[in-house]
Amino acid sequence: QGQLVESGGGSVQAGGSLRLSCVASVHAYSTACMGWFREGPGEERESIAHIYGGGDKTYYADSVKGRFTITQDNAHYTLYLQMNSLKPEDSGVYYCASDCDWCSGGTCHRYKNWGQGTQVTVSP
Repeated sequence: QGQLVESGGGSVQAGGSLRLSCVASVHAYSTACMGWFREGPGEERESIAHIYGGGDKTYYADSVKGRFTITQDNAHYTLYLQMNSLKPEDSGVYYCASDCDWCSGGTCHRYKNWGQGTQVTVSP
Protein backbone atom coordinates (compact mmCIF):
# COMPACT_ATOMS: atom_id res chain seq x y z
CA GLN A 1 0.00 0.00 0.00
CA GLY A 2 1.36 3.37 -0.97
CA GLN A 3 1.48 6.73 0.76
CA LEU A 4 -0.38 9.91 -0.15
CA VAL A 5 0.20 13.27 1.54
CA GLU A 6 -2.11 16.20 0.92
CA SER A 7 -1.28 19.87 1.46
CA GLY A 8 -2.52 23.30 0.43
CA GLY A 9 -5.63 23.55 2.53
CA GLY A 10 -6.43 26.61 4.59
CA SER A 11 -8.93 29.35 5.25
CA VAL A 12 -10.18 31.62 2.49
CA GLN A 13 -13.07 33.96 1.87
CA ALA A 14 -15.83 33.10 -0.56
CA GLY A 15 -14.76 33.76 -4.12
CA GLY A 16 -11.14 32.97 -3.36
CA SER A 17 -8.91 30.20 -4.65
CA LEU A 18 -6.78 27.40 -3.26
CA ARG A 19 -4.63 24.74 -4.88
CA LEU A 20 -4.41 21.39 -3.15
CA SER A 21 -1.47 19.07 -3.74
CA CYS A 22 -1.17 15.36 -3.11
CA VAL A 23 2.34 13.94 -3.21
CA ALA A 24 2.36 10.19 -3.73
CA SER A 25 4.97 7.57 -3.11
CA VAL A 26 6.12 5.69 -6.18
CA HIS A 27 3.89 2.76 -5.25
CA ALA A 28 0.83 4.95 -4.68
CA TYR A 29 1.02 7.14 -7.76
CA SER A 30 -1.18 6.07 -10.64
CA THR A 31 -1.98 7.32 -14.11
CA ALA A 32 -4.82 4.80 -14.26
CA CYS A 33 -6.95 6.66 -11.75
CA MET A 34 -6.57 9.17 -8.94
CA GLY A 35 -9.20 11.29 -7.31
CA TRP A 36 -10.21 13.91 -4.77
CA PHE A 37 -12.95 13.49 -2.18
CA ARG A 38 -14.47 15.90 0.30
CA GLU A 39 -15.99 15.31 3.73
CA GLY A 40 -17.99 18.22 5.09
CA PRO A 41 -18.95 18.62 8.75
CA GLY A 42 -21.44 15.88 9.62
CA GLU A 43 -21.54 14.68 6.03
CA GLU A 44 -20.46 11.56 4.22
CA ARG A 45 -17.34 11.62 2.09
CA GLU A 46 -18.29 12.65 -1.43
CA SER A 47 -16.56 12.29 -4.75
CA ILE A 48 -15.31 15.59 -6.16
CA ALA A 49 -12.99 14.92 -9.09
CA HIS A 50 -11.15 12.07 -10.79
CA ILE A 51 -8.46 11.81 -13.42
CA TYR A 52 -8.07 8.51 -15.20
CA GLY A 53 -7.33 6.72 -18.45
CA GLY A 54 -3.69 7.79 -18.47
CA GLY A 55 -4.68 11.32 -17.53
CA ASP A 56 -6.80 11.80 -20.62
CA LYS A 57 -10.16 11.72 -18.85
CA THR A 58 -11.52 13.78 -16.00
CA TYR A 59 -14.74 13.72 -14.03
CA TYR A 60 -16.19 16.41 -11.79
CA ALA A 61 -19.12 16.42 -9.43
CA ASP A 62 -21.83 18.82 -10.58
CA SER A 63 -21.25 20.94 -7.48
CA VAL A 64 -17.70 21.84 -8.56
CA LYS A 65 -17.86 21.62 -12.34
CA GLY A 66 -16.46 24.73 -13.98
CA ARG A 67 -14.74 25.87 -10.76
CA PHE A 68 -12.34 23.04 -9.89
CA THR A 69 -9.64 21.49 -12.08
CA ILE A 70 -7.84 18.21 -11.41
CA THR A 71 -4.40 17.66 -12.91
CA GLN A 72 -1.40 15.45 -12.29
CA ASP A 73 2.36 15.83 -12.68
CA ASN A 74 3.81 12.45 -13.54
CA ALA A 75 7.39 13.65 -13.16
CA HIS A 76 6.80 14.60 -9.53
CA TYR A 77 4.18 11.97 -8.57
CA THR A 78 1.80 14.76 -7.62
CA LEU A 79 -1.94 15.21 -7.99
CA TYR A 80 -3.42 18.71 -7.88
CA LEU A 81 -6.83 20.23 -7.37
CA GLN A 82 -7.16 23.88 -8.38
CA MET A 83 -10.20 25.35 -6.67
CA ASN A 84 -11.56 28.70 -7.84
CA SER A 85 -14.65 30.72 -6.94
CA LEU A 86 -14.84 28.91 -3.62
CA LYS A 87 -18.11 28.82 -1.72
CA PRO A 88 -18.79 28.18 1.99
CA GLU A 89 -20.32 24.81 1.04
CA ASP A 90 -16.92 23.76 -0.32
CA SER A 91 -15.61 23.65 3.25
CA GLY A 92 -14.46 20.29 4.55
CA VAL A 93 -11.59 17.89 4.70
CA TYR A 94 -10.23 17.03 1.26
CA TYR A 95 -8.70 13.61 0.65
CA CYS A 96 -6.80 12.31 -2.33
CA ALA A 97 -6.96 8.68 -3.37
CA SER A 98 -5.26 6.37 -5.84
CA ASP A 99 -5.41 2.89 -7.32
CA CYS A 100 -9.08 2.28 -7.97
CA ASP A 101 -10.73 -0.96 -9.04
CA TRP A 102 -12.58 0.52 -12.00
CA CYS A 103 -13.87 3.68 -13.63
CA SER A 104 -17.28 3.90 -15.27
CA GLY A 105 -20.11 6.32 -15.65
CA GLY A 106 -17.63 9.16 -15.47
CA THR A 107 -16.31 8.28 -12.02
CA CYS A 108 -13.92 5.84 -10.35
CA HIS A 109 -14.62 3.33 -7.60
CA ARG A 110 -13.08 1.48 -4.68
CA TYR A 111 -9.80 3.30 -4.23
CA LYS A 112 -7.15 1.44 -2.25
CA ASN A 113 -4.85 4.25 -1.10
CA TRP A 114 -5.98 7.31 0.84
CA GLY A 115 -4.25 10.34 2.29
CA GLN A 116 -4.86 11.82 5.73
CA GLY A 117 -6.71 14.85 4.39
CA THR A 118 -6.28 18.61 4.38
CA GLN A 119 -8.80 21.07 5.83
CA VAL A 120 -10.41 23.72 3.65
CA THR A 121 -12.53 26.42 5.28
CA VAL A 122 -14.40 28.97 3.18
CA SER A 123 -15.97 31.87 5.04
CA PRO A 124 -18.92 33.92 3.66
